[in-house]
Amino acid sequence: MPFGFVEIIAAGHAGSDPLQDELALLELAAQGRHVAQLWEAPLSLVVPRTYLRHAALETARADFARQGCPVFLRMSGGGLVPQGPGILNLSLAYPVGQPPGALSDAVYLHLCAVIAGALCPLGIETHWQAVAGSFCDGRYNLAWGPPEAARKIAGTAQYWRRAPAAMQAADGQRHLVLAHAVLLVNADPQLINARANAFEAAIGSERRYDASKVVSVREALLACGRAAPDDAALMAEVSDALRWSLGQHPAPA
Repeated sequence: MPFGFVEIIAAGHAGSDPLQDELALLELAAQGRHVAQLWEAPLSLVVPRTYLRHAALETARADFARQGCPVFLRMSGGGLVPQGPGILNLSLAYPVGQPPGALSDAVYLHLCAVIAGALCPLGIETHWQAVAGSFCDGRYNLAWGPPEAARKIAGTAQYWRRAPAAMQAADGQRHLVLAHAVLLVNADPQLINARANAFEAAIGSERRYDASKVVSVREALLACGRAAPDDAALMAEVSDALRWSLGQHPAPA
């Protein structure tokens, strides 16, 4: 079943939680649909609920919100993720007939294939791997450059929910998947990492991130000898490429 793109409701409005639309995507997936959103969030940080273990979390969230950088809690695991101008999000939601243990790797690989397929026609060759020192590092980052010196250009995450009873087959294994990718398009690695490191310090965490371990689409294009268009034009070009690539990659079953 092909993915259908749906409009954004909350994302992009100052002070609104950009993750609420992702919950709405799961409701559409519960109707048997394959849905997708491309969206940009306001300047913010997103952390998993495991960060609730830090005693200083709520104080730090309040301080950052007063500075114009709210910090939102998300359902999926992993680590801190910066959001804001120059960062493009791709969210996919769809039903599957197998449990997480059987399909989680395939879900990640599908997401990586979609983004890699969008970037390749632009002249940016990528692959998936961990990139130590990058924010929210994971095995299924999308990276640019040789493996020994790769830089993260996109991060991926997923969240699973059991499908409602009306969708269940006899084996009871139908689930809903929310797969999400964060792609650095025009964002400045120095700025986003400084903001992330400041928050980690504020909550007393020992995690720190290295700006040299991440790269934007704009930087990769320039390194490949291509003159990148202005920010709005590049964001539109990447968005169009992602829409096209998603149509070439059916979701895991």
